[in-house]
Amino acid sequence: MSTTRTREQENRGHETGGGGNRWLVLAGGVLVQLSIGAVYAWSTFSKAIQADPSALELSKVQSTIPFTVAIGMIFVGAFLGGRMQDRRGPRVVALVGVTIYSIGIMLASLARDAGDLWLLTLGYGVLGGFGLGLAYIVPIAMLQKWFPDKRGLITGIAVGGFGFGAVITSPVAQGMIAGSADYQRYPTKVFLWLGMAYLVAGLLGASVFRNPPEGYTVASKGGASTAKATTANAAGRDFTSQEALRTPQWYILMFILTISVTAGISLISVAAGTATDVAGFSAAGAATLVGIMGLFNGGGRILWAAVSDRIGRRPAFIGILAIQGLALMAIPHAGSVAVFYVLCALVYTCYGGGFGTMPSTAGDFFGVKHAGAIYGLMLVGWSIGGVVGPLLISGLIGEDEAYTRGFTVVGLIALVGAALPLIARPPKHA
Repeated sequence: MSTTRTREQENRGHETGGGGNRWLVLAGGVLVQLSIGAVYAWSTFSKAIQADPSALELSKVQSTIPFTVAIGMIFVGAFLGGRMQDRRGPRVVALVGVTIYSIGIMLASLARDAGDLWLLTLGYGVLGGFGLGLAYIVPIAMLQKWFPDKRGLITGIAVGGFGFGAVITSPVAQGMIAGSADYQRYPTKVFLWLGMAYLVAGLLGASVFRNPPEGYTVASKGGASTAKATTANAAGRDFTSQEALRTPQWYILMFILTISVTAGISLISVAAGTATDVAGFSAAGAATLVGIMGLFNGGGRILWAAVSDRIGRRPAFIGILAIQGLALMAIPHAGSVAVFYVLCALVYTCYGGGFGTMPSTAGDFFGVKHAGAIYGLMLVGWSIGGVVGPLLISGLIGEDEAYTRGFTVVGLIALVGAALPLIARPPKHA
């Protein structure tokens, strides 16, 4: 009888985490990420803002400013959010983050003409990006503590939610704009309703956030072993953010993330134009391609994170960078729609995979106790790559549409970067 009771307790501990339902916490994390991941649906609004019925009358350059500012502000929010959650806990930081993000989106709905570009940038860019960064880092750090037995897969699922956010938001927003003459003239009005939806969903998800109790362990289903939430990187201890920054390994991991983002976002930034010019897509077909690729972005975060749990983080990153490099170099030579789809899917899957795999890699190297601050700082690679990638690829392609030159250079950068994981060894601490 006692043996049966013990096994039942172990299995219950495996499912609930010994201090609460960890699967409910995971569901909350995915819901938050879905809400803030809608930021990647900006191209839908950018296109509507530039269309003839729109009263905003923004140029192509002007219409990219709010999104560019938002991506830049993510690092600021993630840096502060990572430090705050280590001190105040995940729930408070996530609640504040989704609130600021949603208020920013709703504020952007007040922009009515070109003179309101500052308001659109303040709302969507500054407040939206900052709140996004605050909320984004929280579930990534928190869930590694709840799931020490499967850190890669779980953080992959969490950031996969972020990748899928735009897949949901984009068609909803497009349908709302297309279905109303008023919204076609003032596309930003849609932000009011979307911001309200983000606020409700984000607050609901964040309300279940909390760290596991001190000394928390997870029993295996067979009851033979346990995984502790606060162990264990190779050094046998948890690094503080200051200690991590004093190691060369932190900079190597940040550089790996930067190269992965640079490679993937280079294609993302010119995907539609490349599809029409290289593979002969129609304008509608290119738009469909971009929407479908969002699924591979989200799915890649889960896939590569799970793969990294099985084959190891370093081999996974070698694959992520090498596949991106080879696929990018092949894209200018894709003469058919089918081949172009396959190559783009590989790049998008690996791009998402970098975000899905790096949080658990940082946890393996530096421990998870201060994962919020350590990985939050590492997201500077996201901001750097998000700026360098589009500028680099557009400059290389140029007005003469030299796609072979552009994608070959970026592909080579990714291939060279694939050597970095070979020297990325977890730090030792005396």
